[in-house]
Amino acid sequence: MITLLTGFPDNVLAVACEGRVTRSDYRDVLIPAAEAALRRHDRVRLYYELTSQFVAFDAAAAWEDFRIGVAHWSRWERVAVASDIEWVRLAVRAFGFLMPGEARVFPVSDAAEARRWIAADIR
Repeated sequence: MITLLTGFPDNVLAVACEGRVTRSDYRDVLIPAAEAALRRHDRVRLYYELTSQFVAFDAAAAWEDFRIGVAHWSRWERVAVASDIEWVRLAVRAFGFLMPGEARVFPVSDAAEARRWIAADIR
């Protein structure tokens, strides 16, 4: 399940993932929110938190994640991922350099710092 988080600047799309994340979660929650943010702003930041209740992404959800990311490739200004899942942390570190904006991974215990970083220097 993907839940939209509140309390962030308007150009920050913030979500928390728990349980099993499916294609429906992307189509019903994340993609509409991303498209709305991208209509309002030239560049958008993404805060992505994988809670301790997170189980897995299904393959179709992973495809949707890739698709939305590539479709708006140059418009992602910053991405912060808060996760204690090692493969997620490694993937962000391994592929973060490919992103046009900054990408950082934080342990869940530093989620408050990740939230500060994603919102920092917004005018």
